[in-house]
Amino acid sequence: MLDISDLHVSVDGTEMLRDINLRIGQGETHVLMGPNGSGKSTLLKAVMGFGGYRITAGSIVFKGRDITHIPIHERVHLGIGMMFQHPPAISGLKLGKLLIATSHMGEDSIEALAQSVNMEQFLARDINVGFSGGEMKRSEVLQLKVQQPDFVMLDEPESGVDLENMNLMGREIAGLLEKDVHIINRRRSGLIITHTGYILDYLEADQGHVMISGQIRCHGNAREILRVVKERGYGECLRCKQT
Repeated sequence: MLDISDLHVSVDGTEMLRDINLRIGQGETHVLMGPNGSGKSTLLKAVMGFGGYRITAGSIVFKGRDITHIPIHERVHLGIGMMFQHPPAISGLKLGKLLIATSHMGEDSIEALAQSVNMEQFLARDINVGFSGGEMKRSEVLQLKVQQPDFVMLDEPESGVDLENMNLMGREIAGLLEKDVHIINRRRSGLIITHTGYILDYLEADQGHVMISGQIRCHGNAREILRVVKERGYGECLRCKQT
């Protein structure tokens, strides 16, 4: 579904990512780990097509189409969706109005989805204005459920979420990624950034990756990578790579 080849990305003239190679098949979920400032969020924003993230080399192919330089709205129409680590507050725009404008669903269907993530009382409120961390993340999940993208990118879904909300978030994200469906029949794929690894308590990842200083330095079983990082730190990934 997603094929990133030899990707280099610059922000404000500084190279942030280099030699990025990543392939995610249909129905697969991959997890991306790494220290703060290593370039993980930059990768997601480059795939999404955000302005300011200039691709200087390499390519991004989605469902067989080269999307390296197409605008963000075309990527959304092709089926790419993203949950932000720190979503913005938007005064004057009601959450319910946004959901209606960005989907083909009726109000009753949207309200039913909102109830599934305990967000029905927020539909008449300005987006993220006065929301807690958990409420913002539930709002992001709701927007993805309404959008129904084929490829989902989640930037630290555990960040700012308490245990009760994490249980709901984990269940909803697993559902969004069709983890209750055999992988052969899954339509959606995902790439999840995680620092804590808590999301792995709710879903299985098909592969894990470690990004350090703008490069993906390690690939393997997500749980095993997480265990090594917790015990020995990200430096172990560099030592492993060198050997």
